[in-house]
Amino acid sequence: MTRRDEQGVPRARVRTHWVVLSAVLLALGVALAVQGYTHHLAAVSDDSAGSGGSAAAVPSAITDGGPVIDASDSAVRTVTPPDRTLALTFDDGPDPTWTPRILDLLREHGVHATFFVVGTAAIDHPELVQRMIDEGHEVGLHTLTHTDLGSVGDWHRQFEIQSAQLAVTGITGRSATLMRPPYSAENEEVTDADWMAIQAGADAGLLNVLTTMDSEDWRRPGVDAIERNLIPPDESGQVLLMHDGGGDRSETIEALDAVLDDFDASGYRVTSVGDAIGVASAQPASAVDRVGGSAFVWGIRLSDAVVVLIGWALVLSGIVMFVRAVLVVSVARRHHRLARRGRHTPGAPAWPAVTEPVSVIVPAHNEAAGIEAAIRSIAASTHPVEIIVVDDGSTDDTAAIAEGLGLPGVTVIRRENGGKPAALNTGLQAATHDLIVMVDGDTVFEPNTVHALVQAFGDPRVGAVSGNTKVANREGVLGAWQHIEYVVGFNLDRRLFDLAECMPTVPGAIGGFRRTALERVGGVSDDTLAEDTDLTMSLCRDGWRVVYRDDARAWTEAPATLGALWKQRYRWCYGTLQAMWKHRGAVVQGGAAGKLGRRGLGYLLVLQVLLPLFAPVVDLFALYGLIFLDPWRIAGVWLAFLALQLIMAAYAFRLDRESLRPLWTLPLQQLVYRQLMYLVVIQSVFTAFAGVHLRWHRMERYGSLRVPVAPAAADLTRG
Repeated sequence: MTRRDEQGVPRARVRTHWVVLSAVLLALGVALAVQGYTHHLAAVSDDSAGSGGSAAAVPSAITDGGPVIDASDSAVRTVTPPDRTLALTFDDGPDPTWTPRILDLLREHGVHATFFVVGTAAIDHPELVQRMIDEGHEVGLHTLTHTDLGSVGDWHRQFEIQSAQLAVTGITGRSATLMRPPYSAENEEVTDADWMAIQAGADAGLLNVLTTMDSEDWRRPGVDAIERNLIPPDESGQVLLMHDGGGDRSETIEALDAVLDDFDASGYRVTSVGDAIGVASAQPASAVDRVGGSAFVWGIRLSDAVVVLIGWALVLSGIVMFVRAVLVVSVARRHHRLARRGRHTPGAPAWPAVTEPVSVIVPAHNEAAGIEAAIRSIAASTHPVEIIVVDDGSTDDTAAIAEGLGLPGVTVIRRENGGKPAALNTGLQAATHDLIVMVDGDTVFEPNTVHALVQAFGDPRVGAVSGNTKVANREGVLGAWQHIEYVVGFNLDRRLFDLAECMPTVPGAIGGFRRTALERVGGVSDDTLAEDTDLTMSLCRDGWRVVYRDDARAWTEAPATLGALWKQRYRWCYGTLQAMWKHRGAVVQGGAAGKLGRRGLGYLLVLQVLLPLFAPVVDLFALYGLIFLDPWRIAGVWLAFLALQLIMAAYAFRLDRESLRPLWTLPLQQLVYRQLMYLVVIQSVFTAFAGVHLRWHRMERYGSLRVPVAPAAADLTRG
């Protein structure tokens, strides 16, 4: 027998969802880590030698020997270029600005050189590495990220060297045999740390190349100084050090042009390291090494591309969030002004007061904890109402409690359990009035709620109206978070949807409807788990206006535990996805349906589906930024986003005449609650794509509701 979770989803599929999500996040995390390591943890800087240190472990064959070192066995061997031979070398490239100019200059002078390339730079500019090979130059290794090999652990040294070799092999198809450790200098300056770097190169099968004459162009001392630093003191062979990357190399190029002329005039032979000492600077790589090198290069490029794409996506999402904040606040202000004048759209007349009686339908399944408070609050309405309680197969005392109240105008209908849509349709058939209000069994009204709600029907174009749902049990952090979400998220959005004429949801907690509108769309459908959203979208597509009344307040019980909250939002989100898919045809329709499709569904898709799906990547990138980028800048961005949320929240609370005290929990909401909500969206999307039918489930009730005695919020938040 297939085991299922409480929503009816096979547990194996649930595990698969989270395995897929974890794999995706792991892959993105690896890509970000690779990009962060290769581009931010280490970088090309001034290539000066280290500050010194002990040289007790350095063999005398090194300190007294030549600049090219073979330390592959216990007998260290070194070699120096022959007399009047100058081995010309360049470090820290390739650079897209300076390397091509240096290559052009070398070609003009007919000189070959050895380029010790940084692996990441080579991957960024493989065409320059290939040009070096094509023009007869040699390519050696200068580690992957220009790391000081003497200051890191053994595994780190091996990683830097082997990765650099993979980069060169992946680009050229050949393995380099020469390496120059970053921050190295002349033989007599080799320290114990430098000796470890040299040994690491030897362990990788490489010859280490130091220098005998440092141009010190990395200091940018001026062209004349660079030229002087390159003048040989005698006729002995030399290894010359210059740079084609790591900064402005204009002085290097000017000095190089001059000294090559001088060397030629003085009869020096200028060539590459391998040619100078008679060794091959590269050897053909095996097929396995070529494949590995190519995979490594493309892996680095892919990680770079991922970071670029994420960066642009972050910019785009930031723009969307900012535009949304400005839009909802400005529209909310306009909606508030229009509502105070009794209008739904600019220029519309102030419609007459609605006094006709209303049928209030209360579907109830195991609502014993709150049904009495719900019925008594509706019965206390200042507007004439009949109350129809539809007990949908409750196994507790819901129906008995409702019947036992003995309140006039209250009808209790018992039926077998068929689900909320069926219960609502049963109530609709029993209703005797043309105006219908639907309310959940865990919700209480203020005395003026029904009257305020139905005033929208003074406009004959209005087929449905949404009320203002409030969280009654807002004590504690979780309650405060949901309270903020209801005031800021739900109600600000409904003001926007009202003026944009694309309301996607009239909530089950409080909604008013014309009977004729309900009958035209066939009543309440059970096609989705979000029957309220499905019904609202059907009404919009049928041409009815759906509006929002912020003065029609209803107080509902919110989930008091994270588990209960997850179940509720999972059902809401999954049902909304079902409704969006069901009504996707509205996107290409005209009139009111087109407004719903292009405005309402588009808004839901971007703000409630795509951005939550992207949210884990945002958090992962924030962690990347804290580790590899400037943490103060990342913190500044987050604080700016939080400030925007606070401004929007404060304005929404002001419109709803709410105390600002709960907003102290907003920073925590952004760190905890937001993550829970986007995980709900992710699982809902996975479930929808898997084609799993989620079953309806009842939320746990706590019995915290009280019958309001006045419209003040304080009276409802004490129980």
